[in-house]
Amino acid sequence: MSCQRAVLSLLVRSGTVLRAGTVCQSQKILLRPQLHSPTFSVLTRFYAKGKGKGGSDGKHKKKGAVTVNENELAEIVDVDGMKAQMQKALVVLKDEFVKNLSLRSTTGSIETIKVKFDGKDHALNELAQVVRKNPKTLVVNCTSVPQSIPNILQAIKQSGMNLNPQQDGTTLFIPVPVVTKEHREGLAKNAKALFIKGRDAIKDVQNKHIRSLKKASNVPEDTVFAAQQQITAMADKYVGEAEKMLQVKQAELIGK
Repeated sequence: MSCQRAVLSLLVRSGTVLRAGTVCQSQKILLRPQLHSPTFSVLTRFYAKGKGKGGSDGKHKKKGAVTVNENELAEIVDVDGMKAQMQKALVVLKDEFVKNLSLRSTTGSIETIKVKFDGKDHALNELAQVVRKNPKTLVVNCTSVPQSIPNILQAIKQSGMNLNPQQDGTTLFIPVPVVTKEHREGLAKNAKALFIKGRDAIKDVQNKHIRSLKKASNVPEDTVFAAQQQITAMADKYVGEAEKMLQVKQAELIGK
């Protein structure tokens, strides 16, 4: 009650005149007259927080499938160009799987290892020659660019291919690793990393087109929203294809 009187006193001193039954929004209070007193009593109202949207349990309903109308979308978005870029990401992913996820190390898979040298990324075969000496050994001849040997050694060791090169002058000898369970599992993890890279490439295409769409001044807001949903749905479809490729490759590598 002392708190209520203090609020009322503050209102009176500030010159605020309120009629009986008036709600003071800033203080969330209701003023009403006492039955046997000319003074006002202060009734504080406590408002319950509203429940979240989507039902009493507060859970959101799952979104329904988005229907993509490419003909309508093509009026404001370069659909063919967008699809070509997303498809390219799948092609690159497939090539990466072939080059980097072989159970047996080959000259082709070694040649494409990326080597950072002199501030640039190079394929290994741009700096050295890779040949197979015998079924169990690969040879890397670094005579042409000997100063790149430390970089080549590091790149080979970090390639995720379970390779342990041995240096002899300007020549590197790489024993072909035995296919073990650990090696298979390591390749499966590398497949996941390559998939993430491909997925991100698809999402980059999606986001680029959405940003361009939002910058268009002649497209209504509701049209932009609908187009954004369709672009996202198309990207999700390509990501789904990439996921299928990953599942097939991992099953192949692990031997299931």
